Amino acid sequence: MCKGAGFVHPLLDSGQPDFSRVEPCQCKREELQREKFQYLQKYSNLGFLSRLTFDNLSPKGKRDDAISQERFARVYQMAKVFADNPKGWLVFFGPAGCGKTHLACAIANHRLNLGQPAFYIGVADLLDHLRSAFSPTSDITYDGLFEQVKNTPLLVLDDLSMEGATLWAKEKLEQLLNHRFNARLATVITTDVPLEKFDERLGGRLRDSEFCQVCIVGQKSSLACLDSLQLELLRNMTFDNFDYKRLNLPLEQRQNLQQAFHLARDFAPSPEGWLIFHGVNGCGKTHLAAAIANYRLAQGKPVFFVVVPDLLDHLRSTFSPQSNISYDEFFEGIKQCPLLILDDFGEQSVTPWAQEKLYQLINYRYNARLPMVITSCFSLDEIEPRISSRMVDPRLSLVFNIIAPDYRGDVKPSQMAKRPEPRITRRQRL
Repeated sequence: MCKGAGFVHPLLDSGQPDFSRVEPCQCKREELQREKFQYLQKYSNLGFLSRLTFDNLSPKGKRDDAISQERFARVYQMAKVFADNPKGWLVFFGPAGCGKTHLACAIANHRLNLGQPAFYIGVADLLDHLRSAFSPTSDITYDGLFEQVKNTPLLVLDDLSMEGATLWAKEKLEQLLNHRFNARLATVITTDVPLEKFDERLGGRLRDSEFCQVCIVGQKSSLACLDSLQLELLRNMTFDNFDYKRLNLPLEQRQNLQQAFHLARDFAPSPEGWLIFHGVNGCGKTHLAAAIANYRLAQGKPVFFVVVPDLLDHLRSTFSPQSNISYDEFFEGIKQCPLLILDDFGEQSVTPWAQEKLYQLINYRYNARLPMVITSCFSLDEIEPRISSRMVDPRLSLVFNIIAPDYRGDVKPSQMAKRPEPRITRRQRL
């Protein structure tokens, strides 16, 4: 026993005290652990955010729809794994209120409970503190604060954004993130800015899949409100339940359907270029496109699936005074989304306005080399030439004709090879 001294001499193998060493007595260990935790909490800068833990965070998130809950559950598990063993960078992307700050703080609080240091700071607060550090009355030097943020074992950087930042602010953030990237220091970042909007240097680091994991916590409402995958039928279309062995079909059609299946399945893990499925209604092209989308969502990757006539209807509605989103904001979101899937291309209205909007969308993604999946009942000859010329570019696009008939009804052999006349399902005017 320490007899009130607070420390004891450990015993040697012989059972005699080792007077060359001391260690805390059992009576002091709890007090020392409490003091250490208080120190780490003060160091962490979490303040009131120390209440944000995994225990009070729903594993399914705040949204009611199944897709959002499944997405959040995957991100939640990734955050817990990272919290146990922080390595590399973990980026939470999503709109305000989706839960990304709670996830980031839960990681920091978990590390504190393990007796490990973590430092939390919002980007705006960091820049304000750095500016104020130049003041003669500042309690902390600029170098002292910046070095602490640069070298902390685990940094949680909340609300990263370069929009509207001054050149000085951009330079400081680049210095900070470049240092931590090169030093391979664990970092958690939250942002509502799409990665493609960051400059090339920072964006390249955030897209480094070997060191950085990007988690899509939620979608902005401008796209989520129109995402056709919210429909139960499309949510259930996966590679597992796609039947390419339809025994009632001739061998050539079965082989063709199997080839389409393998093209879609190979495209899904790492989308590059354009994959275009053409065929009659019910041949399976929408199922394959939805299966790609559902696969990407299962991997926590962003994707936007939309039926083309619905897309144009929604674009028109943004001109209404009652619309809660501007035309520019919505159209830019569609143009720049990482993977776009356009279903029923050609079934839209044939007004000049509709043709121009689709051309602008296709041309932007063509020039930016952004991946896309398109399904259509129409041959390329029936599609507006400015668009079809981009679709047939072999450097970017793979066009596959599915020759299988409609699986939803009994189709006579004489009708299998006959393509129905093109149908315009909607004729809308701007």
